[in-house]
Amino acid sequence: MAQTIVGDIRRVLEEAYPPHLAEKWDAVGLICGDPEDEVGKVAFALDCTQQVAEKAVEMGAQMLVVHHPLLLRGVTSVAADTPKGKVIHTLLKGGVALFAAHTNADKARPGVNDKLAELVGIEPGRPIIPHALSDAEVTETSLGLGRIGELPEPMTLREFTQQVANALPETAWGIRAAGDPDGVVKRVAVSSGSGDSFLDAARELGVDVYVTSDLRHHPVDEHLRAGGPAVVDTAHWASEFPWTTQARDIVEKAYKVDTEIIELRTDPWTLSVHGK
Repeated sequence: MAQTIVGDIRRVLEEAYPPHLAEKWDAVGLICGDPEDEVGKVAFALDCTQQVAEKAVEMGAQMLVVHHPLLLRGVTSVAADTPKGKVIHTLLKGGVALFAAHTNADKARPGVNDKLAELVGIEPGRPIIPHALSDAEVTETSLGLGRIGELPEPMTLREFTQQVANALPETAWGIRAAGDPDGVVKRVAVSSGSGDSFLDAARELGVDVYVTSDLRHHPVDEHLRAGGPAVVDTAHWASEFPWTTQARDIVEKAYKVDTEIIELRTDPWTLSVHGK
C-alpha cells in the first residue's frame, strides 16, 4: 500500500478549501515542508505558535494544519533567533510540515463559518459577503464570508448571548454583547474572526443580531446609533478553533493516518477582571 505523503494531505484540504477562494492579501497553502515526505500523523490547531509547534513535534506529527498563516506579512528573515524563524526551525528540525487554510476555509462550504453558524444555533444560509457574485445571484448555498440563518425560536439577546457562550470554547475574554438585552432576536448573521468591516452589510441584510470577533468601540457605537442590529463579540480564537474538528474529519475520511487536535488555547488574553 502506498504511503500517505504531505502532498496527499495538501491535495485533499485544497479540494475542500480551494486556494482560489482566498482573499488577495492572504497566504494559504503549504508554508514549509517537503510535499514528498511521508505522513503518519497530522495535528490540527488554529495558530502555529511556538508552543503549538513544539507540541506537534512532541506528539510525533509529520504535518500540522492551521487556520492562520504563519507568514502572512512580508518576511525578510526566518533566522532561528526571531519569533517566526524559531517556529519554522522547530518544525523543520522536528520533521513537521505546516499547512494553512485561511480565508479560503472561511468562504468554502462547509467551512469555518458553517461550523460557527451551527454552534450558535442556526442553519448556515447565504453568505454576508458573497464570493465573486452580485447580490442578485446569491443563494442560500453560495460561497463567501459569513453566514445568515434563523434560530428555531425567537429569544432575547441576553438568552442568545448565553447560548453562544455555552457553545463556544471558553476564554478569559468571554462573550459580550451590545444592544438591548431584552430585545428579541431570530435572524442571525455570523462571521468568524475579525468582522467589524461587515457591520454595514449585516444591517443591510436585516438581521437581528450579528456574531463576530475583535469588535471596537467606535464602529460598534456608530453602528448601533445608525439603527444596526445587536452585536455579539466573541474571542477570535473561540469563534474559529471549532473548525479544527472539521479539517480533521476531512483528512480522516480521505486517508488512514493518525490525527490529533492540539487543544492549547492560543487566544492571547489571559485575564478578564472586573472591579469590586
